[in-house]
Amino acid sequence: MSDLFWLTDEQMERLRPFFPKSHGKPRVDDRRVLSGIVFVNRNGLRWRDAPGAYGPHKTLYNRWKRWGEAGVFTRIMEGLAAVGAEPKTVMIDATYLKAHRTASSLRVKRGNLGRLIGRTKGGMNTKLHAVADANGRPLSFFMTAGQVSDYTGAAALLDDLPKAQWLLGDRGYDADWFRDALQAKGIQPCIPGRRSRNEPVRYDKRRYRRRSRIEIMFGRLKDWRRVATRYDRCPTAFFSAIALAATVIFWL
Repeated sequence: MSDLFWLTDEQMERLRPFFPKSHGKPRVDDRRVLSGIVFVNRNGLRWRDAPGAYGPHKTLYNRWKRWGEAGVFTRIMEGLAAVGAEPKTVMIDATYLKAHRTASSLRVKRGNLGRLIGRTKGGMNTKLHAVADANGRPLSFFMTAGQVSDYTGAAALLDDLPKAQWLLGDRGYDADWFRDALQAKGIQPCIPGRRSRNEPVRYDKRRYRRRSRIEIMFGRLKDWRRVATRYDRCPTAFFSAIALAATVIFWL
């Protein structure tokens, strides 16, 4: 089938340093299996609906589950981003990802943090917080339930911010503690003030226009059906799908 996705030899060379070592029996063809995993995630398919050209669907699922739980896909994205990013200016934002009914149960098992799905006016969803570089390519993600404040995501991503000169954010990130934390790291915030402030906040409006690039980044991520609609109950599996999409779209 001509419309199937296949990783190129060059892309495989860039990915291979992040693969876990094979113990005992050699792994099945990495290129075929990973290409199948990308195809399933991009099109939002069930694993059993994967085209036969990628081999048994059980092999694809087992590799996806094992590497996802080990954090391999997240490490790949972060590793490639660390080499190719342009972090002089970074951007922060968040977006909602709709939860499908197959993933939207809110039942929490004892000792479990839950599924990171919340109820908002828009229904059941998950919120994805992200930091992107000057070109709108993702550097790091943090995932919460949909009703969680943007401040929570900002606090979680603060320690992972690269050495940058500027950080662009919308009014949702206008908080004195966040501005102070950025300045303590040597980063100048470019964030408009909330309308409720007694005194207006001065910011570089021309520089602020570049923030549209992180909005475009979210839009391109949502072109992948498994990201735009959350089918996975397990938050680790869903986060792996986001990291894989970001890797293929922006870093390969």
